[in-house]
Amino acid sequence: MIRIAGVNIPNKRVVFALPVIYGIGRARALKVLQLLHIDPEKKAEELTAQEVNALKEVIEKNYRVEGELRREIMLNVKRLKDINSYRGIRHSRGLPVRGQRTRTNSRTRRGNVRRTMGSGRRPSAEKT
Repeated sequence: MIRIAGVNIPNKRVVFALPVIYGIGRARALKVLQLLHIDPEKKAEELTAQEVNALKEVIEKNYRVEGELRREIMLNVKRLKDINSYRGIRHSRGLPVRGQRTRTNSRTRRGNVRRTMGSGRRPSAEKT
């Protein structure tokens, strides 16, 4: 199994295997493969040792991936929170950051929290 940037690359076509690395998507994977003249249809295990080394070099030198990228993003969010910007406040409250509406459709960000009128109300003491 091939290991690039501390990640095991699965045995798929190289175009679809490289995006397993955090910070590399399909477009960037294609760009790197074109730069190195590697056939995108090749399986990951069919790559020669030279091709694997070339991939490692290009990815680790030219792009921020995995831990370094995660750290940078975390520091950017922390900076926004520290300066009390609007975006930082939204991050800390766990709400959508980029202007989406919150009256409905913010389930991914807030979790499946139903905040509607009747939810969680106690039944009245006597029946009418």
